[in-house]
Amino acid sequence: MLLDTDPKIKNITAVHLVKVFYPLVIAKTEQGEYIQVKLSDDQLSDPLFWETARDLCKNQLWVPMGRKFHQLLSNDWLIPTV
Repeated sequence: MLLDTDPKIKNITAVHLVKVFYPLVIAKTEQGEYIQVKLSDDQLSDPLFWETARDLCKNQLWVPMGRKFHQLLSNDWLIPTV
């Protein structure tokens, strides 16, 4: 099931990455608000994460982010299966 079709999911917002430069990632919400994405230690040291983030920024794809903690979701737009 997709996150945006589940009415129980209210803590998710769509963002696109507008600036990606180590060690910062800046995202823009659908409402036009700019937010600094909180990155984990693993993300900071992962070259594949940075390459993917640059590609997402370049192609202006929308990705899900938690509203409260400003972290990108690892499961993308899908609800994790148990």
